[in-house]
Amino acid sequence: MRIILLIKNKKRGKIKMYKGTKYYKEKFYTYPAVLDDSENEKGTYTVTFPDVPGAIGEGKGISEAIASGKEGLESILIASNELYTNSPIEKVKKDNPNKIVTYILADMEEAREITKPATVKKNTTIPRDLAIKGEKAGVNFSKLLTDALRVKLS
Repeated sequence: MRIILLIKNKKRGKIKMYKGTKYYKEKFYTYPAVLDDSENEKGTYTVTFPDVPGAIGEGKGISEAIASGKEGLESILIASNELYTNSPIEKVKKDNPNKIVTYILADMEEAREITKPATVKKNTTIPRDLAIKGEKAGVNFSKLLTDALRVKLS
């Protein structure tokens, strides 16, 4: 694993990851989250993160809302390639009276695993004559195998 350089931008409260890195310094990050059901059906919570623009989740019940918020948080952190400075939870609670405020954990290893490209390399053996004919015909063997598997498994 590589060690990365984090540069803090005091104006915007962001910590920009050094360009080209793919590993966060820590495995886990926590951010204060606000669970609010005031604009939803009672018991259905929208989860927002005051410090992480665009991170959002929603769920019926607190457990489902927290799980959804975790996914939203991890998605934004992976997609933006940035870490955000988190506010003290007491400030977030003060700014959001009558709402549930809690920390939500982002597991960056798990998030990277889930967001890895959805392809794997598989070596396969086929008859030599078919390989020669396929190469002459310009067959894309990966596409052919993928298409055949989709038909077979559907």
